[in-house]
Amino acid sequence: VGLLQHYAQNGKTRDDMIKAASKLCTSFKIETPRVCFGIIHLMADEVIYVVEKLVMSPEEVCGFVIGDICGVPYNPYHEWRVAFPPIPKPYVPPPQPPLEGMPTIKVLHLSDTHFDPDYKEGSNAECNEPLCCRANSGPVKSPDHRAGLWGDYRKCDTPLRTIESMLENIAYLHSDIDYIIWTGDLPPHDIWNQTREGNLDILRSTVQQLLDYFPYTPIFPALGNHEAAPVNSFPPPFIGGDHGTSWLYDELDRQWHHWIPSDASPTIRKGAFYSVLVKPGFRIISLNMNYCNNKNWWLLLNSTDPAQELQWFIYELQGAEMRGEKVHVLGHIPPGHHDCLKVWSHNYYTIVNRFEATITAQFFGHTHFDEFELFYDEYNPHRVTNIAYVGPSVTSYYKLNPGYRIYTIEGEYEGSRKLVVDHETWVMNLDEANRDGIPRWYQLYTAQRAYKLRNLLPQEWNSLVYKMMLEDELFEKYLRYYWKNSIAQEECDSECRKRLLCDLKSGRSNDRKRTCAKLNEQAKLRERNDWKNWIYSGLTVTSLAVAVPVAAYALPKLFFFFFF
Repeated sequence: VGLLQHYAQNGKTRDDMIKAASKLCTSFKIETPRVCFGIIHLMADEVIYVVEKLVMSPEEVCGFVIGDICGVPYNPYHEWRVAFPPIPKPYVPPPQPPLEGMPTIKVLHLSDTHFDPDYKEGSNAECNEPLCCRANSGPVKSPDHRAGLWGDYRKCDTPLRTIESMLENIAYLHSDIDYIIWTGDLPPHDIWNQTREGNLDILRSTVQQLLDYFPYTPIFPALGNHEAAPVNSFPPPFIGGDHGTSWLYDELDRQWHHWIPSDASPTIRKGAFYSVLVKPGFRIISLNMNYCNNKNWWLLLNSTDPAQELQWFIYELQGAEMRGEKVHVLGHIPPGHHDCLKVWSHNYYTIVNRFEATITAQFFGHTHFDEFELFYDEYNPHRVTNIAYVGPSVTSYYKLNPGYRIYTIEGEYEGSRKLVVDHETWVMNLDEANRDGIPRWYQLYTAQRAYKLRNLLPQEWNSLVYKMMLEDELFEKYLRYYWKNSIAQEECDSECRKRLLCDLKSGRSNDRKRTCAKLNEQAKLRERNDWKNWIYSGLTVTSLAVAVPVAAYALPKLFFFFFF
């Protein structure tokens, strides 16, 4: 950033900046030359536009993009708060689980399909680029580098046959689903080689796939960060012309019109978010989480509630509260993820706390893993208030099995809060499918049975997090589900364990010192106990070795020595 600012201030041309950035990328071998040149040429115009108008120092940019690790210097352009109407938060009664035997509905959650129309079986899966398994991924240097028929655990996205197999399986096994939530990321990871029209083609073809398999099922979509070209490029509405997003948002409106009513068009075309009354008393709100994306360069100019999305969100929630509606929130990037800007995430967190009694479920994607995020009372940080479910990805990128999720949710009855009653994750064993040539989709687990939860209230999930810090077997089970039972699952040491469990407690990004303080204390206590147990067991073995030949009269002395 400092280099680009220096070039801009000294009148360097666009070509000069591209040349300098390309040299930096190739010299440090950040990517292969074609990836360096491709992504830099794709992003050059918008990055130069932003840098020329930037009023932030490189240190401030670091704090804005990366967060606490940079010291986060104060910048008034990026310190803002949403405004709430002068209506006090209503009393929230102690949480009660759903009634036994009440009617329920089934909801399918699809996320991160990353459909790759150019996937090619037998191509090179070890190409040292962000996406492999294509005809142009270079020569195959050994047989074990060949891409599988149904996908690959390496940096490869989803072939058409795998998506069709999944949708066919869902249509057959889950014919009772009431609606689908679809949380974005449709194009593949060839981010250096994408065009607007190419990404729109992926959007259209994915919509058609869903229409083909679920012609009569309502679908509620959310926008991912990969739908833009270049990736992560979502300028606020005040940026127009060639840099604007109308090329994408207008097409989203046309495609989503299959399921979303026309009165949502104004907000979709403005910022790709909408609110829909599903049934009397139940509303779904879909947010464009790219306005919190810290890789969205446009937010460096002004991050203050882009497109007034959060202010609109408050308006919708306040109306829902006054009408007695329950609300489910959809989005792509989870609000507590490190990819979500701190200031945006903290405002969102405050909104969720204020409307705790109205928002009864949240659903996100983006990470590709099977996980969740918890929210806590801002005035009583030990009281958990809400949960965001992060659904597994369809793509196997990276080291994962393809998967999807089914939620069981409270149905229609007097007093229904539309709480999640249970959820089940289904996966395809990619190794087995490639070996045998036949894909097998199976239920990996159901949450309540696998974790022995009494219910799926946030309090139960919070207790589970602390149990997983203490119980190795329970954490190993969570880790297996987190990786969707993949044979390529990575090792997880004590630091990894703390990080993953801290993720679960972090519904607010870049605030881990606060959100994970109690968990870290428990981790330190566990480590101390591990040392004590190790020393104790060592002394016990030594004592036994000494004690065996010792006469009976010597045992009291040994006992005294050992303990005192």
